[in-house]
Amino acid sequence: PISRIKTICVPFQYRPQSILISTLESSTNTMKLSVTILIAAVGSTAALSSFHGSTVSHRVTASSSTSTPTMKVFDWKRRNADESAINDAENFVFTLDNLRPAPGSRHRKKRKGRGIAAGQGATCGFGMRGQKSRSGRPTRAGFEGGQQPLYRRLPKFVGKPMGPGHTKTVYNLIKLDELNGAAEGSTVNFASLHSAGDITKSKYGIHKIVTGKNDFTAKGLTVQAHAFTSSAKAAIEAAGGKCESLSPTTGAILEPVAA
Repeated sequence: PISRIKTICVPFQYRPQSILISTLESSTNTMKLSVTILIAAVGSTAALSSFHGSTVSHRVTASSSTSTPTMKVFDWKRRNADESAINDAENFVFTLDNLRPAPGSRHRKKRKGRGIAAGQGATCGFGMRGQKSRSGRPTRAGFEGGQQPLYRRLPKFVGKPMGPGHTKTVYNLIKLDELNGAAEGSTVNFASLHSAGDITKSKYGIHKIVTGKNDFTAKGLTVQAHAFTSSAKAAIEAAGGKCESLSPTTGAILEPVAA
């Protein structure tokens, strides 16, 4: 190029002509060598890119040609077993003698503390120090390290008192079919039933009449108890009987409340 020649010729404008000609020839040779190196570099880059492209395409083709990987079967007896019949859902019938877990779903038990080669030797994965490495349970159930636990963060259900200060009345349950042995027109309570052997002794001091599994066949009974279910009371009154409520503290007969 002309600019290159001008740049080279300026420092030598006061030198002899022979020196200027030799300088021009050397610069021309240098330019030819630079162009040759540049062409060679471009060619090698293109060849390298084509080589890598063919390699990638070869890898993709090879990976697509391989079969899909299968899961590891830990049971060595089933790794090479022929289980094609089980996979035939239309013709295979499962019975108690051919039921078995799916391959890979059941693992071997880890044998901890049997040497460092197993990966769970020595301290068995619990480390050497700290509360969680000691024997026994490290923390109680629900403990979250001191922060407010979940069972205290959640709100309580309204209408279901379960804490201190709330009590629930627990009755001894007497079923209607246990009254079938009483004579017609008699008065029946826990004491009379217990003395007759129709019921056993009770853990609680107050009693409640409930509907049993069997039919109620007694007629005209006067039943005394501390509480009645609505269905039991209706069955007694339908059979010509009467229900008398007792006081839970004194055991006296309470007057019926006017509707």
